[in-house]
Amino acid sequence: MRKKILLLGSGELGKELVIALQRYGQYVIAVDSYVGAPAMQVAHEFEVINMLDGAELDALVDKHQPDLVVPEIEAIRTERFYVYEKQGVQVVPSAKAANFTMNRKAIRDLAAKELGLKTANYRYATSAEELKAAVAEVGIPCVVKPLMSSSGKGQSSIKSEDEILKAWEYAVSGSRGDLVEVIVEEFIPFESEITLLTVSQKNGPTLFCPAIGHRQERGDYQESWQPAALSDAALKTAQDMADKVTAALTGAGIWGVEFFISGDTVWFSELSPRPHDTGMVTLAGSQNFSEFELHARAILGLPIPEITLERVAASAVVLADFESSDYPSISGLEEASAIPQTDFRVFGKPT
Repeated sequence: MRKKILLLGSGELGKELVIALQRYGQYVIAVDSYVGAPAMQVAHEFEVINMLDGAELDALVDKHQPDLVVPEIEAIRTERFYVYEKQGVQVVPSAKAANFTMNRKAIRDLAAKELGLKTANYRYATSAEELKAAVAEVGIPCVVKPLMSSSGKGQSSIKSEDEILKAWEYAVSGSRGDLVEVIVEEFIPFESEITLLTVSQKNGPTLFCPAIGHRQERGDYQESWQPAALSDAALKTAQDMADKVTAALTGAGIWGVEFFISGDTVWFSELSPRPHDTGMVTLAGSQNFSEFELHARAILGLPIPEITLERVAASAVVLADFESSDYPSISGLEEASAIPQTDFRVFGKPT
């Protein structure tokens, strides 16, 4: 059952996914826009292309004839996925899911308008003037996010009218792809944020990992822990919401479904159709399978009988404070290694 897998996006999450896939005997070609991306370090082959160029993407698929196309980022010409699917290529989790989740507009409208999930009040804007009008409708304080971004880039809060232009400029600078549009959300007075890793299978029931709590700064992941503390009622509501939205998007794989929690009240926030940065905590052995092993099993059609909590765990990210084309200098590994029941991963991501 060895498959040829084209991994589109080769960051730190992609690196761990490649390792999991190789342990299941798969052949992986890692793709990104620069040489030396983390997943390229462990893949069988790698390619460097502009994934927003449909012609380059088509040529790559024609060259390698993959069995599966696995996107790891949003900045891809995802409308081409429908063509690949018709050609018999398995797109993970599906062409529909990849297209709907490549920007926050499609997934938010699906969740709020079509599925009726509880979300923050929101508006969209394509200019600073539109943003000003949207903020007036949503109210201050509010949160501004690019429709296409990752790792919290371009996200900020507006607490007064004189911050609107700055928020627009910051959102545009953090936007990925070729879409310049933002979503403006009312500020939710939540008590906590969680990620519910949800696994849809080809031939089995949808499964849920124990909820993961996490902390962000300016929308950027800082630390996460598992399990998160929340009521049984809130957990059940989150599971029902996650089941509805993943079923609507179709396909097999792991999904990082994010929620705001306040008591028993749950708001749907957003969703990624792939392993999630907050799910790095599962590498600490908190579950019987890591999120990467679960994704690999699901997309390959391998049964997942159950997901169990094995131990309480936490993880934190250590980010470089500048970008560099050189491999980063790492210090403190000896000290970190001396702490009982801890481990670390060095990804060497230059940007």
